[in-house]
Formats: sequence, C-alpha cells, structure tokens
Amino acid sequence: MNIFDDDDFMASSPRESYFSIAKTANQNIVDMEIEKMFRRLAVAEKMLEERELDEALERELKALVVDEDIDRRVDSIFIELMGNIVTQCE
Repeated sequence: MNIFDDDDFMASSPRESYFSIAKTANQNIVDMEIEKMFRRLAVAEKMLEERELDEALERELKALVVDEDIDRRVDSIFIELMGNIVTQCE
C-alpha cells in the first residue's frame, strides 16, 4: 500500500510529510504512535521533576524556542513517527 506520492514526499519537509501520512494512514496506528510520543514526553518531564530540574528546564526551553538544533530534533521526531506509522501500515 503506497500511502503517499513519492515525489511529494521527497519535496516536502518532515513535518509536512508526517501530516500528509497521518491523514491517510490507519488512524488507530497514528493515534497509538502519538500516544507513545506523549508517553516519552511525560517520562522525560517526570525524570526532570524528580531531579528538581523542571524549573531550570522551563527557563532553558523559553530560550531555545528558536534554535536550529531544536528544529533538526523536531524534524527527527517527525521522521521517526512517519517511519513507525508507515511500517505498520504496509
């Protein structure tokens, strides 16, 4: 099953590709993968809170909102989500 046009996939950003795939893929799989990502976020937040780093992190997050490294990491997360969804829809 080809759930996206290969030409569009290569020309778009990871974010655009993810949303395109998420619209056409099995919604149960998409929901499951998003829940996994939120769970990872919750675990990371809990770890920071347990180390009493959550307030310091909030200050750093505000400073890093516009950062190329963060943008690359966000792209990487979108690529990971796409890969997880596509491999389960084949």
